[in-house]
Amino acid sequence: MRIHKKIALFSLAAVMGCGVALAQIVTTPYSKMGYGLLNDNVSSIQRSMGGVGYAMKGGRIINVMNPASYADVDSLTFLWDVGVDLTNLWSKENGNKGYNFGGGLDYLTGHFRVTKGLGMSFGLLPYSSVGYSYGSSMDNGSELRSGSGGLNQLYIGAGYSPLKNLSVGFNFSYLFGTTSNTTLITSSSSSYFTRTMKVRDWNAQVGVQYSLPIKGRDLLTVGASFQPKKSFHGDTWGTRYDSQDSKIDTVGFTSMGGNYEQPASIGVGLSYNWNRKLTIEADYTMQQWSGAKYMPIDGFEAETMQFDDRWKLALGLQYTPNKRGSYVGAMSFRAGAFYNHDYLNYNGNNVRDYGASLGVGLPVPGGKTTVNLGVEWRHRETSPMTLITENYLNITLGVNFNELWFWKNRIR
Repeated sequence: MRIHKKIALFSLAAVMGCGVALAQIVTTPYSKMGYGLLNDNVSSIQRSMGGVGYAMKGGRIINVMNPASYADVDSLTFLWDVGVDLTNLWSKENGNKGYNFGGGLDYLTGHFRVTKGLGMSFGLLPYSSVGYSYGSSMDNGSELRSGSGGLNQLYIGAGYSPLKNLSVGFNFSYLFGTTSNTTLITSSSSSYFTRTMKVRDWNAQVGVQYSLPIKGRDLLTVGASFQPKKSFHGDTWGTRYDSQDSKIDTVGFTSMGGNYEQPASIGVGLSYNWNRKLTIEADYTMQQWSGAKYMPIDGFEAETMQFDDRWKLALGLQYTPNKRGSYVGAMSFRAGAFYNHDYLNYNGNNVRDYGASLGVGLPVPGGKTTVNLGVEWRHRETSPMTLITENYLNITLGVNFNELWFWKNRIR
């Protein structure tokens, strides 16, 4: 296939993917608070390894968690990675059980080499997700709460290796999206209140990696990533309606700048690669959400919600018996686990989750393309008081296309 046809095919897939990504489905009442559930910019490969990535590098993976990894890319190939996931959720609250199913396009990324020691990446990733619907009865009526939307980031980044074994990089992204949270009360009359947040902003991230050869083909790599504290830009407002008044009022309209903030985020990781077969990595992430500004426009939210510092521990491994051996030998087997102390706090109870994952990378015969399958179990609840208990079973599918876009056949 000619290069221009491949570019057209990729562009078409990107445009289609943008529309699907914005409609990604999540189903949890915990996403109603703050900006929703946060995402960590991980690929299907990384999710199968517990979500590690600060020290991960390799010419066949697109690692957005640390842009310094972009410097490690093969000179002849163009990588792009598409990921989708399916989610089953079982929840329990006060003895009442619930079940939900969701899923959608997770991410779309690309990666290519510019020149020796310099690589670039681009793509579309979720920043946060909101999605829930639940109700309860009240005297002479009912109450229904629902929410939808999310924030996404369209990014471009570069990684450069100025010295042997050392690489640095950056990501610059356009942050966009809208979240909506509605409370509907029905009794002798009907009324609702909707809080809408519309973000149009930019974001930046820098990263560094250093690799130290140990012996033979063993390699120890340390990596770090930093994202600065900044204000969100956009608008937020409330919409109120009462059937007795028969009119819609807009309340609390305000610019987000100076009133809503993203905290500084720091991530560090350490990985060890043994004989180019086994990779083990441990990561730590810290985000100082307790010091970030957030101005509620809903009295209920102001009384019940606050932010905690978010921190996460993750551990993952990948084993590939023999890349150039039999088909089974060329498969990659992955496992991981994590613990996440989230930024959301409801009535003095912090939201936290932990989980474990397994995955396998299946090489496509006749090329370097890989199909990555994974399964992840996740448990979420609040502490010290358990409000809602959730158990997730996520099935992830990622296709890592690795093609010789820049190879030229020799003319004889």
